[in-house]
Amino acid sequence: MTIEIDPVFDEPALVVSNDTKALIIADVHLGIEWDLYRSGFSIPSRMKHGLERILGYIEKVSPDRIILLGDVKHNVPQISWQERDEIPYFLSVLSDQAMVDIFPGNHDGGIEYLLPERKNITVHPVRGSVIEDVGYFHGHTWPDPALLSAKYIIAAHNHPTIRFTDSLGYATVEQSWIKTHLNLQVMREHFTSMDLREENGSWNDPELIIVPSFNELCGGVAFNESLHDDLLGPLFSSKGVDIDNAEAYLLDGTKLGKLKNIRKMEESRMRPSKRKCKGTKK
Repeated sequence: MTIEIDPVFDEPALVVSNDTKALIIADVHLGIEWDLYRSGFSIPSRMKHGLERILGYIEKVSPDRIILLGDVKHNVPQISWQERDEIPYFLSVLSDQAMVDIFPGNHDGGIEYLLPERKNITVHPVRGSVIEDVGYFHGHTWPDPALLSAKYIIAAHNHPTIRFTDSLGYATVEQSWIKTHLNLQVMREHFTSMDLREENGSWNDPELIIVPSFNELCGGVAFNESLHDDLLGPLFSSKGVDIDNAEAYLLDGTKLGKLKNIRKMEESRMRPSKRKCKGTKK
């Protein structure tokens, strides 16, 4: 069966259709309001608002499974009272709609203690796994070697955006999808025990899709202003991801083209990078 990958129009959510249909959402960061409160910002919980958005996606696409691609929770290394209260309810409601797969991110330490009982929820290994020829992992670690034989790899972690700046210095930031490929030579140097040949080997030249953050309070990384060292995760810092030839798309489907060409635009000048979520670890 042909794999179909389609974004939910104007939303940071992805639908993967194969033998079954999966709804992919990344970087929910439940509990970020508690972290912001400790820093002097009082923001009411937006958990129910986010849950209603996701239920709207579910009603629209009728998925068989819901894949939460890391950073379901926000606070590290502790679990806040807000997370203890909200995450079991959040996961329980989603698991009543479809099976739930969690691919833990760097913020998800202790997530196993927040799972509701007797629910159809699977927590996958941190380095990811393959579901119906699509590899999934959060992106803060090297992927499991099995992902390299998949046709597609879907990751998150960097909260991709594109920043545009006008002649007066006014900037607008748009969430984006990033599509690219891995650097085969870097993969060979890291996965030395694997037979990464293009023919009759375990290398399938998977397309890498980087998913934007679901939680708008987290901000993001402007990919058009970032080099490998500015991005998070060993795949990027090792130059294992082809950034220059990566293609960027806005949430409304607008294709912006390759990052190396976007960087040449006057409205897309290189600026010093800024980290995204307070408390985010490499």
